[in-house]
Amino acid sequence: MSGPAPTLDLDSDVVTLTAALCDVESVSGHEDVLADAVESALEALPHLRVTRLGNTVVARTELGRAERVVIAGHLDTVPLADPPNLPSRRTRQALWGRGTVDMKGGVAIALRLAGAVPQPARDVTFVFYDGEEVAARFNGLGRVERERPELVTDADFAVLMEPTDGRVEGGCNGTLRAEVLATGVAAHSARPWRGHNAVHEAATILTRLTAYEAETVTVDGLDYRESMQAVGIHGGTGANVIPDACVVTVNYRYAPDKSPDEAEALVRNLFDGYEVTVAENAAGARPGLDLPAARAFLDALGVGVVAKQGWTDVARFSAMGVPAVNFGPGDPGLAHHDEEQCPIAQITDGESAMLRWLS
Repeated sequence: MSGPAPTLDLDSDVVTLTAALCDVESVSGHEDVLADAVESALEALPHLRVTRLGNTVVARTELGRAERVVIAGHLDTVPLADPPNLPSRRTRQALWGRGTVDMKGGVAIALRLAGAVPQPARDVTFVFYDGEEVAARFNGLGRVERERPELVTDADFAVLMEPTDGRVEGGCNGTLRAEVLATGVAAHSARPWRGHNAVHEAATILTRLTAYEAETVTVDGLDYRESMQAVGIHGGTGANVIPDACVVTVNYRYAPDKSPDEAEALVRNLFDGYEVTVAENAAGARPGLDLPAARAFLDALGVGVVAKQGWTDVARFSAMGVPAVNFGPGDPGLAHHDEEQCPIAQITDGESAMLRWLS
């Protein structure tokens, strides 16, 4: 996507601003026009110091407050539906279209705060980043972590404006993906006794998975449900060949009380006797709800608090030493959906809640 950046009016109401953001198509890899518009809008605010890293925009107040917080959101979306679910459309109850849930409602709230609160009660670092919906190497928050970590690591607390249905979701589970190999001996399918069927051998792996009882772990007062599931299986080379290899792909979602090494050890122990290759292992994040900055946030918002069962970029903040929570408008079950839509009340209520906190 290319062309001149549209003008974002940060004085417009938050729902209108959400629609304006949605109508700038920013599928992952094509965030440049929207990043230009966000940068231009923020640079017009004299109380912010703005830094651009690729298509990630960071804006900071420098008021010398006793506490600093991060408010962050990603600019990219998944591809449009067929037929396209843009431009956005508004009804009395909801805003419809790609990005209304994931997560331009949250981005609009953050931009409104940046413009409307020049003297917040705590210093604020706003982060608007690219590449969240694709492979981790493209993630703009990861770029900040690698290239300019000091822009965020001086914060006491972070809020990631991911859709949470208007609740606070603390921390997040970790996620591990492993490939478990069952081996056999190839033979002609007419003479199977001369071989050993690796696909049949994989039944033992699946039996262990079926018998595994996932835990619910309480961390900082929140209950994180773990899961261990087969998400793929592949084996065989021909219709008349006894397969000599079969790979079962396993996804383990683990509570943030475990380190990645502990999660890997648990998986390897479960599949003892089989070759296990860990393809991905991303740590979870503790919510840190016992910390003063987190308590102040929860007290100001006065909304429900639950554990985040999926993985989000709060884990990146946690890795940088900044405890974080998820909070934003929209039902996460409608993220990426062809009928993506966000209740207008959740966008306006979310803005009001964040204003209470910063003011």
